[in-house]
Amino acid sequence: MPFDERLRQGQIGESIIARWCRSRGNSVLPVYEKEIDTGKGPRFFASDQFAAPDMFVFPAMHWIEAKHKTVFTWHRASRRWCTGIDLHHYKDYLHVGEISQRPVWLLFLHGSDKPDARDIAGGCPPACPVGLFGGSLASLKWNENHRHENWGRHGMVYWAEDTLQRLATLDELLGAEDA
Repeated sequence: MPFDERLRQGQIGESIIARWCRSRGNSVLPVYEKEIDTGKGPRFFASDQFAAPDMFVFPAMHWIEAKHKTVFTWHRASRRWCTGIDLHHYKDYLHVGEISQRPVWLLFLHGSDKPDARDIAGGCPPACPVGLFGGSLASLKWNENHRHENWGRHGMVYWAEDTLQRLATLDELLGAEDA
């Protein structure tokens, strides 16, 4: 998928997640770098700079990194549905949480229950979970399913669906869209 299309899909997911947060009585501050178009995501500046999560939520007072994925991936070795993020960004989000002394939540929006053809060939169940899943990095860092150093630019870290909290169904997210 071309970068522009992936960016547009990510922005749609962020908007859906932000509306869901607002429907639960929160206010949302999106974190965007507007000054310089560097091709990088938002930055958090401290003694060093780190990738910043996508939004800050009030009055909950925590960060949210929003990920919009089409489907979970079937991890053949553990025989579990998994989802993940770039390992470098994951490490940065852990630093942001430590420095800001505010929790960082990682939220995954999965919209399709139709597994990828490669996963079907690998013997996965006929349908995968859909909805909004996530958790705080304070708990997720103890529940990694696996890491893969060769995927993505910096490697990836993955969590199994059953270690994530199911926060909303697709119907609940669509209801938040209508509100």
